[in-house]
Amino acid sequence: MIISVVIPCYNVSRHIEHVISELPETISYIIAVNDCSKDDTENILARLATVNKKIIHLSHSINQGVGGAMITGYIKSMELNSDITIKIDGDGQMDTTYIDAMIDPIVAGKADFTKGNRFRDFNALRKMPLSRRFGNLGLSFLIKAASGYWNIFDPNNGFTAIKNETLKTIDLNKIHKRYFFESSMLIELYHANAVVRDIEMKARYGDEVSGLSATRSFFEFPPKLFTAFIKRILLKYFLFEFNIASLYILFGVPLFFIGFIYGLVNYIKYASSHLPAPTGTVVIPTLLITLGFQLLLSAANYDIGNYPQKKGS
Repeated sequence: MIISVVIPCYNVSRHIEHVISELPETISYIIAVNDCSKDDTENILARLATVNKKIIHLSHSINQGVGGAMITGYIKSMELNSDITIKIDGDGQMDTTYIDAMIDPIVAGKADFTKGNRFRDFNALRKMPLSRRFGNLGLSFLIKAASGYWNIFDPNNGFTAIKNETLKTIDLNKIHKRYFFESSMLIELYHANAVVRDIEMKARYGDEVSGLSATRSFFEFPPKLFTAFIKRILLKYFLFEFNIASLYILFGVPLFFIGFIYGLVNYIKYASSHLPAPTGTVVIPTLLITLGFQLLLSAANYDIGNYPQKKGS
């Protein structure tokens, strides 16, 4: 079995040599993509490649982001006819001793894509600031809804492994080239009906500094995720399939919004006139909103239980 590791590298001169030295002997190729680093990363990779023949050193003349580096690495991995491609970062944050755990479900045919989940490490969670915990919880929920993978957590974990047979079915042009990369991968994997599994692992933090700010996540991610959610629902329940959840959505959305708008208009009308609203004016929107909400809740329940999974799993 041919296993490749892709390492997107940007200003990782302090860590990259140690990261590569930690990789197990079972790795066939080490594809290191220097994403136009400003430090000595390029020279270090060039030197290491002359010593370790497994290392394939690729470079970008213009910085493309982690997604851009990974796309370059994925393309190279497919050219090498690899069976599995693993992604690890070059900053030493990922514990390579979990590589076997990452690829085992893929080799056993139980998953097409695996990813790390650090949030079962309760000691690490206790050390995490409360604001970050809530931020991760909210972002995780939004990514679950957008991608359809309700069975996963820690969706922005960059420690992943993918079966190349699955990788070939994904349009890499649709993968986001910067910090939305992990989320866009999950979104495209869903459309490829790929089975995704979490691999529990301990959090490992060093002196690396994340380039993704909380402000950027708050303002940039939700619009992208909302667009992906709407696209997924339309494709899944109205183009590729039409099932009971489609009916729930088809009737639930108009009932809810008609009831809400009708109730709001009449509330403003009677409140501004200082008159009590007739009983029917109150009951009708209440019934419409309640019925619409119940139908949408049923659709959500159906969707949560119908993420891609292997038969018998």
